[in-house]
Parts: sequence; C-alpha cells; structure tokens
Amino acid sequence: MTATRFDVAAVARPRFGHAEVWVESPLQMLSAVEAHGAGLLGTTSRIHPRGGTTALDATLQTLMAQAPEGVEFASPSAAPPAPGSTGAQRWATGDAFSGRVQRALLGYLAVREIVVIDDGMATLGLLEALVSEEPTALVRPRSAHGAARRALGVACWFRLRALARAGRLLVFTGLPVPADTARKFRALGGHLEHHGFEWLNTQPATERITEPTVVVGSALAADGLIDAEQYLDWLRALADEGPLAYFPHRRESDAFLARLAAQGGATVHAHTIPVEMRLRSLRRGQVVRALPSTALPSLRLLLGANGVRVLGQDVPVHWWTPAASPALRAHLSSSLEFYTT
Repeated sequence: MTATRFDVAAVARPRFGHAEVWVESPLQMLSAVEAHGAGLLGTTSRIHPRGGTTALDATLQTLMAQAPEGVEFASPSAAPPAPGSTGAQRWATGDAFSGRVQRALLGYLAVREIVVIDDGMATLGLLEALVSEEPTALVRPRSAHGAARRALGVACWFRLRALARAGRLLVFTGLPVPADTARKFRALGGHLEHHGFEWLNTQPATERITEPTVVVGSALAADGLIDAEQYLDWLRALADEGPLAYFPHRRESDAFLARLAAQGGATVHAHTIPVEMRLRSLRRGQVVRALPSTALPSLRLLLGANGVRVLGQDVPVHWWTPAASPALRAHLSSSLEFYTT
C-alpha cells in the first residue's frame, strides 16, 4: 500500500465562525485542539468532553492551561451537543462508530459541515468504510452487535456519504492514509486534511524520560485478545536487556502493572495524558516499541526529526486468544506493516 500525506491543503485556512466539538478520549481532545490550531474549526471552538473518565480529566487540565486562543472547554457531560443547537457552523467528533454520535448525526443537522477529528486507527477504518461500494455498518470490529445496532451503523454510513457528496464532510488526521482510499474519498466529495501535530510541537516538553527503551502499552491483553502472560514475558525480556520505561494503556489493570513493576529494570509510569504529549523529549539513541497501535505513526511524526527509532512489534500467532477474530488479527497485522513502511 502507498500512502498520501495530503501535502497541499484543499481547504482554505483559517476558517471563521464557531464549532462545537464532542470528544470521548484523550487523543480526540488533542486532535480537537490541533484542528482548531490549524484553522479548520473556526474562530472559536467549544470542546465538550465526555464525563466519567480519569484519563480525559488529566488531558483536559493540561490542555486548559495551554490551549490556543479561541478554545473553550465545556463541563464534562454524558451526551454530545445536538449538531447546530448553539448556532455553530461546524460540529466535530472523533468517533463516528459511537452509537451516541450516530444518533446525533441522524437527527436534524443545522451546521454547514461535520468534521471528523483523529481517533487513531478508527479514523482510517471510517475512511475505508465510507469509500466502500456496498453499504457498511459503522460499528466497532471488536464488539458483538445486534441487528438494531448494525442498522444504526448502516444508516449513519448513508448519512455521512450524503454529507460528503454535498461537500459537508471533512476528515482531519495525522495518520498516513492509503492513496487509493484518499482518492476515492475525495472523489466522493469529502475533504481530507492532514496534520503533523504542529500545535503540539510549539509547546514545551516538560516530562523527561532517561531510559533507553520506552514501551507504549497495549490494551490487547487487557481486552482478552492476546495472552497476558505472553505479553508480560515479552516486556520482561525487554527489561532484561536494559532499563525500560513503560507507559500503560488506560485499560491495563493495576494488578498487571504491579507484576511488571516488580521486574527489575522496568519503570511503570502512571497513565495520565496521551503519549504523544509525554514523549516529545526523547532523543537520538532512545527507542520506542509498541504492539500495533496508533502511537506508532503519530510518534514517528513527532520524534523522527530527533533520531528516535519507533519500532512496531507484530503479534506472534501463539499470543492470540479465541476472542480475537481472524479479521481483527489480519487488520492489526496489515496496519502494522502499513504504518512501519
């Protein structure tokens, strides 16, 4: 597969007006600030975080202290604002696979445009679904879904494609997108814009990591998709080779992290804000390792100029559990190959 980096912006910047943004993860919140900083949301942007997540709270506090002019943070809530309910010209979200987001999108849209901001590899999955020739249910591949949920996902597929045909759908991502997918999406009428964490790179890097090896944690074991003991053995082997800093995924359990911390040479850092915000002080000679993850391409964008190697580790066949479908295994393996070439 070849990728496009969208070097030439197709949408004039800055854009004016007001945007309402719904975010459900730390990466989505960072992406929202990047989109505003890139001039793609409007003069003002109100970011609505989903309530009840500690990880979002930490990211919110950090970004509130350094957000660019024009960004406002609403109080955390359980549901997204209705598109256009506050006189906004644009309505942005990071997760078009979310049921609550899809119900909002299928209602009355008073806004001129829907903007999809980065949600990691799910953003690439959304683009691939939208350019499919066949109606595709926008549902998460890791979960089981009933007929009603799949019907909602198909209805949202039709709605987003209609918005793209009308020139009212923009996707903003830092991920490399397969050239054929980008071409088809633009032919459909959608707008595709790229970022390289330009706003984040203007901010001071305050966290210092001295270990030569940094591992970005994975949720695959926590979600029961790979064998936790095999994963732990791999981490222990890395720690045996030299000091290791481990940055856990937010779903990894305290019990698992305590077992890793008991391993000599492994330092487990508390989960706070996205690794894209935490690891920017790494320098030449340090290495970042991870299982298939959105962190691979994003950290390569941020750290490549510093001479930091970012290495993806394919999942050995014997690590997989029966809970991991063949389609999921193939998807993660292909995405690792794509993001590391």
